[in-house]
Amino acid sequence: MSGLEVLGVSLLAGVILLGALGTVISRDLVRSVLWLALTLVATAGVYLKLLAGFLAGAQVLLYAGGVITLAIFAVMLSQRVEGAGVRHESRGLVVGALAALAVGVVLVVGILASPLAAAAAVPAPSVTDLAASFLGEFLLPFEVLSVLLVAVMVAAITIARRTDP
Repeated sequence: MSGLEVLGVSLLAGVILLGALGTVISRDLVRSVLWLALTLVATAGVYLKLLAGFLAGAQVLLYAGGVITLAIFAVMLSQRVEGAGVRHESRGLVVGALAALAVGVVLVVGILASPLAAAAAVPAPSVTDLAASFLGEFLLPFEVLSVLLVAVMVAAITIARRTDP
């Protein structure tokens, strides 16, 4: 990897960490969703750096586009008082930060302790290969995910249609 590639991956990693931190720390739920959108788009950038253009496109369309739009609509439709911001508080912030730090330390130690072997040239999978995987060995998880998304949509519509007394 050249120095410029390392810099690009480092910048993307920094944006992902910043977005994840903003998602967790932000007290406004709408801003948390927008920080999550930044994280998901930066993850698509990592896929592009890995020469996985199809996965990057799917990441932007499905997650950064679809899921974030659904989350914004859910937040906006579930507001009880029009014009008031949706606020949330994180309980156990210190315990969560310590747990995240512990997991991070374990991962870094594990990565640094493993020997680095020369990377073999692996051809990027084609769209046909991915389609065969989705409709072959990964058919069940793919269908479970689609049922889950339909259930979320039905729940969101049910909550939105419910009238307050």
